Amino acid sequence: MTDKADRHAARMAKKKAVIDAAIAGADKEKGLLLVLTGNGKGKSSSAFGMVARALGHGMKVGVAQFIKGRSDTGEEAFLGQQPGVEWHVLGEGFTWDTQNLERDIATAKQGWEVARRLLADPAIQLVVLDELTYLLNYGWLDVDTVLADLAARPPMQHVVVTGRAASQALLDAADTVSEIADVKHAYRAGVKAQAGVDL
Repeated sequence: MTDKADRHAARMAKKKAVIDAAIAGADKEKGLLLVLTGNGKGKSSSAFGMVARALGHGMKVGVAQFIKGRSDTGEEAFLGQQPGVEWHVLGEGFTWDTQNLERDIATAKQGWEVARRLLADPAIQLVVLDELTYLLNYGWLDVDTVLADLAARPPMQHVVVTGRAASQALLDAADTVSEIADVKHAYRAGVKAQAGVDL
């Protein structure tokens, strides 16, 4: 047993040296652009987990929720009431709900003005742009304008963008990209969205 323990200790010592060197080499600080995309469930949930994390560090947070028009989600009910959080529900529902292209485009543009204000505020250290990918993919917002606004934000402001099918331009601009895969979803078995899990 001691040989096995000794080999394990030696492997872990080597691994620790590699990890410690990598950590020591990562010495830059900057505001990050994170993109959470893919067909799986959990993109917005992950972003709201970062909101909780930021609040735990005493940071100010801005949330801009595009597309979604509901104001009865658990994350808004809790996080939206916390000191230091500015929360905006900027959509009117999914396109199949509104069925009005001109209104959807106008709503998207009005929503981006709110997001642009959040992105220009150096006091806000984390901005969540929930479901932004759809507005870019549908052509409701100009990609170059959005990327320019993201690039012009305060240097230490972090931004999280969520939504399926993030464009290559957005992926290229991002510092960190996570793709969440859809392996299995209860909805396809006829289970409706439920409080505390889906909303």
